[in-house]
Amino acid sequence: MKIILASGSPRRRELLAGLGYDFEVRLIDGIDETYPDNLSGKEIAAHISCSKAEAYRSTMGNDELIITADTIVYLDGTVLGKPKDEAEARTMLRNLSGKTHQVITGVTLLSQQHTRTFASVSNVTFANLSDDEIDHYVTHYHPLDKAGAYGIQEWIGFVGVERIEGSYFNVMGLPVQRLYKEMKQLTDNK
Repeated sequence: MKIILASGSPRRRELLAGLGYDFEVRLIDGIDETYPDNLSGKEIAAHISCSKAEAYRSTMGNDELIITADTIVYLDGTVLGKPKDEAEARTMLRNLSGKTHQVITGVTLLSQQHTRTFASVSNVTFANLSDDEIDHYVTHYHPLDKAGAYGIQEWIGFVGVERIEGSYFNVMGLPVQRLYKEMKQLTDNK
């Protein structure tokens, strides 16, 4: 099958390329990423991933496999999305400081024959971050395009992350080991 990554994330492109697959990136603007209020955690990420996949259904060929993903940062029952500005990024990082949160990525694999959705969860514990450390990160790394206002592969991950339980790559935005397993099952079941 022809693999289509439906994501503009450079991190997701890098991670999928690491699996050795040839793929094309295809983007559709304006996909609705809202979710019902009664969903929580894994359900939210899975719902958004499914919504993204459904937006591609009418454009896909018979031989294509569409991969969509959505990553959320989940702290004490609240979703921390992408910050709207640097002030909100600082607030998010202050809220994450000294606490454990979940990074949840919902992934959907869509073909003409199958739809498979899963969610991967990683628990991330941050050290206590000083205001100077938070300011340095926000000023130099511009985390406005990242859920929870941070990229674990950047400076803040080096100095701030004390512990991860689960997939490191999930925290980057794509749980590649689980994705590989799911894609292998799809191709083995043909």
